[in-house]
Amino acid sequence: MGEVDPAFIQDPEHRPKLSATEAEGIPLIDLSPLNSSDNISDPKAIAGVVREIGNACKEWGFFQVINHGVLLDKHKKIEAAARKFFAQPLEEKRKITRDEKSLFGYYDTEHTKNVRDWKEVFDFAVEEPMLMPASLDPEDKEETKWTNRWPEYPPELR
Repeated sequence: MGEVDPAFIQDPEHRPKLSATEAEGIPLIDLSPLNSSDNISDPKAIAGVVREIGNACKEWGFFQVINHGVLLDKHKKIEAAARKFFAQPLEEKRKITRDEKSLFGYYDTEHTKNVRDWKEVFDFAVEEPMLMPASLDPEDKEETKWTNRWPEYPPELR
């Protein structure tokens, strides 16, 4: 095994504290209140899910969701297609790298606390085009259309 690229090394003050060596209770977020026609207009149910997600992000940095409405068969197909995509050589994946104009696509140079993350990402939208505000100004009513960037392989990822 060779040298580790310094871009991946956290400064000591940003490294995890070794005082907690075991973790229990990874946050499990139940999304059924968002999928239920009875609760979709219930602000308390939505606020509860939002609060749980916020707490999980703040305290853990990740969480698992259940009752999201994605059928198991579809979930397995998506996972298989994703595995095929990420198993490709880097030059193939980078053909659809996201940039300032295309915010969807492949990305592998994200940073946290000025250190490169050890992950790859492929962002896409379920509905296309995805309409987003053109600016953060709430008075600005202009929208931007974001469209997906799909790889040639695997075709089933589309």
